[in-house]
Amino acid sequence: MDTIQLYKEIETLPDDLKKQVYDFVEFLKQKSKLLNKKNNEKQRVLGRLKGKIQMADDFDERSTLKQNKQINEI
Repeated sequence: MDTIQLYKEIETLPDDLKKQVYDFVEFLKQKSKLLNKKNNEKQRVLGRLKGKIQMADDFDERSTLKQNKQINEI
């Protein structure tokens, strides 16, 4: 539908419906701005924290010890 057809359709509406059309157009414009803003925000980047987080060499030993203790209790 082109602009002229849309204008002609809106022109035939009563004033209260024209106001609703106007309000809806404003809503769509705001929604579009919000979507564009979200899309322009920084995207997550895989590996951004590489080298900044360190784990202890024995980070998984505690869970292994707990598992062994639970097995021994059974």
